[in-house]
Amino acid sequence: GVVVQGSSGEFPLLTPRERLEVLGCVRRALPAGRLLLAGSGCESTRATVDMTARVAEAGTDAALVVTPSYYRGAMSAAALVRHYTEVADASPVPVVLYSVPANTGLDLPLEAVLALAQHPNIVGIKDSGGDVTRVALIVHKTRQEAFQVLAGSAGFLLASYAMGAVGGICALANVLGAALCQLERLCRAGRWQEARDLQHRLIEPNAAVTRRFGLAGLKKAMEWFGYHGGPCRAPLVPLSPGQEQELRAAFSANGWL
Repeated sequence: GVVVQGSSGEFPLLTPRERLEVLGCVRRALPAGRLLLAGSGCESTRATVDMTARVAEAGTDAALVVTPSYYRGAMSAAALVRHYTEVADASPVPVVLYSVPANTGLDLPLEAVLALAQHPNIVGIKDSGGDVTRVALIVHKTRQEAFQVLAGSAGFLLASYAMGAVGGICALANVLGAALCQLERLCRAGRWQEARDLQHRLIEPNAAVTRRFGLAGLKKAMEWFGYHGGPCRAPLVPLSPGQEQELRAAFSANGWL
């Protein structure tokens, strides 16, 4: 499937109208039967409810809802449970929780995840925190619920599969999508040594297009692999020549370029 308006989609830098225009373009282009998730998170509960209704109308199969974080000091487990419950109650499509502390400075508390997993319209979580112990605990504690855990990064995708995650939503898939699909197939087939070898080759490129060079690095790498990355929207800036060389080295050293 495809995710639109996640962190790699620059959603915080787009207007609500632009977010929906992007989603509409993808919906029209995506073959029938392919799963489409769309980010609908906003800072207020009211705005998130409205955007979730809009992405549902535009054709998404499920809404990916990031944690509101501007007032992170007030975002207690109770506040977040209330926020997500109101969004899920009103949503015409299933809701997937999205915890991305590297961007928000806020990790969706475990107790909130476990409470929200019981909601009939909250079907899973994308956890980008990188704590595999937490991923395993969520899988374990929600095993009686209709709730699925997705790894939020290619850097710990194999470890997450080993702990019971069902898939991943990974920035690196914009560049090495076929390789990430192959990693899933190897894990499902129990071919763990091959999976480990492939995972090892993905860690450095993944770090390069996420925490090292961010969206500018991701878009540059997409261009190298025949996709259209395009420029970042300000205030994000393009890579310097030196950064571009470091990025290329991260892919070349692992056999991708």
